[in-house]
Parts: sequence; C-alpha cells; structure tokens
Amino acid sequence: MDLNQIIQGDCIKVVQSLPPDTIQTVITSPPYWGLRDYGMTEQIGLEETVQEYIQKIVSLFREIKRVLKDDGTVWLNLGDAYAGSGRGRIANGQAHPGIEHKQSVGQRSGVINLSNKIEGLKPKDLIGLPWRVAFALQEDGWYLRKDIVWNKPNAMPESVRDRPTSSHEYIFLLSKSQKYYYDNEAIKEDAAYKPFPDPPRGSKGAFGMEQQGRREDKPRGSFKGKYGDLAFRAIRNKRNKRSVWTVATKPTKDAHFATYPVELIEPCVLAGCPVDGIVLDPFMGSGTTGIAALKHSRNFIGIELNPEYIKIANKRLNGVQIELLHHL
Repeated sequence: MDLNQIIQGDCIKVVQSLPPDTIQTVITSPPYWGLRDYGMTEQIGLEETVQEYIQKIVSLFREIKRVLKDDGTVWLNLGDAYAGSGRGRIANGQAHPGIEHKQSVGQRSGVINLSNKIEGLKPKDLIGLPWRVAFALQEDGWYLRKDIVWNKPNAMPESVRDRPTSSHEYIFLLSKSQKYYYDNEAIKEDAAYKPFPDPPRGSKGAFGMEQQGRREDKPRGSFKGKYGDLAFRAIRNKRNKRSVWTVATKPTKDAHFATYPVELIEPCVLAGCPVDGIVLDPFMGSGTTGIAALKHSRNFIGIELNPEYIKIANKRLNGVQIELLHHL
C-alpha cells in the first residue's frame, strides 16, 4: 500500500480496496448536507433527505471500521443546518438548497434543489445534523467518546435577528473498541491555574479549619488537620486538553471553499496516531489532514472524488514537504 498519496475516486469504493487493520486514525470532514454541488455524480451531500445522507455516512464508516486498527479512532467534523419548507438556511446563515453555488475552481455547480423540509421538524428548527450522525454511528457499533467544540473567534457574520450567530462546529471522537490509542500527553495544554487569594488571619479554611497565618509562612505542600489546608494550591504547568478548541479560521489562497485550519487538526493527529502511523482522510479536499500528518512525521492516505481538488491538495502538500526538507 503506497503511503502519502491522494487516491482519486468514490470514497466507499476506495476504502473497500484498502487492506484491513492498517489505519490508525481517521480525521475527516464530509461534505455538509445540501451545502454545495461539487459537480461529481458520486458525491455525498446531495441526498434527497437528511436520513439518506446519514445512512450514506454510516455505510462509509462501516467500511472504515474494517481498515481501522482495533485500537483506532475517528475524528469527525460536521456542521449543522436548519429545516425549512424547501429553502432554508445553513448554520452559517448562507442560503440553503435552491440557489446556485460555485465550485472553488470557478465552474458553476448547478442549482441544488433539495427539500430541507424534514419529517418531525418545523421550519426554522435546527436539524442537529452532527448529533444525528454521531448517534447513528453509535447505534452502528462505534464508541462515541467525546464531542469537541470548535470555537471560531472570527466566525462569519450572519444577517439573523432571532438567534445568536453561529460560531462553532463539532468534532466527534469515536473509537472502534472500548480501549484505544490516545496520547493525552502529546496534546496537553498550558495550565491556567491561579493561587487562591490570601484568607484573613483567623478565617476558616476550605474545610472549616482556622487559618494560622499567611500562605507564605508555610512550606509548599505542608498540611495540618485531617484533610489539609487548601489555602494555596500547587501550580501545574500543563493540564489535560479541554473539549473546547478555539481556533480561528484561515483562508487558503489555493482553495476558495471552506477548509479547516491545520491548527485544528494537529491535536487529532498527535493524540490519535503514533509516529510513522497512518492517518486516513476519505474526504481529502485541499489536503489539510495530510499537511498536519506530514508536519508531525505521520503517514497519510487521502481520498478525493474531485480531481481539481487533488491538484490543489498536492500543491499544498509539496510545499510542506519542501519546507520540511529545508529544516533537516
């Protein structure tokens, strides 16, 4: 199996051709339902109903489970959308099905005529699509381990007046087995702890015990009483990574469609895959997952249906490889 390459083709068929038990982690962002017509007959995202879209994602991940190692993981990024009477809004406020979209390479992609009227939902209801996909995968046997919130401090403004502006998306961490590879040390973040303020002399401590003096009078780590004095705490340099990741979106000069930033994907690579392991992205797009993998000495396999996007991704990947060679 050739590594560090992008394979052109339908993601399900390509995954079916890969050998079993070889991929350590999958990091991907499938096309969002009803957002864009990429002009490819086998594309995912233009299903007539949201149920069909979810089932297509589930079918893909059944194939992915076969090629994933037993201790492998999936990091799945998805955006939400709104229900309507046939013309609604996606989560970022742009017009939903029924308008004309353009591909990044400039060709017109045609009119999307999906109906986003969904059984059980009223017009203007948030679909909750990421969670619907996550629960469907959970029901299909995946372990749903964590919902990570991607907080976008520079989110696109929306012309809405009856709800807050959308400024986040989800990344779901799923695993094939109950126990799996996860390097928490590799993605620990800087701690932000501050010492407790000095309590007044004679006041009660954290466990109702009288303070005998200021914190500076006691050696670090000293205790008194049954449970110890919590008037001060030890300062730690690092802490376990939290579930809200604040990462600004960044434009990519070669790709005029939405791409997730490398900084968002790097923790997934570091925690989900050891050095020289294999990362798979079945929706490679502009190559961000591959870039993050190469930067941290991981191998990757990308799958992309649109040959124009493969050209964009290979250009970006070649630039990263040249940069890495200069640092040797």
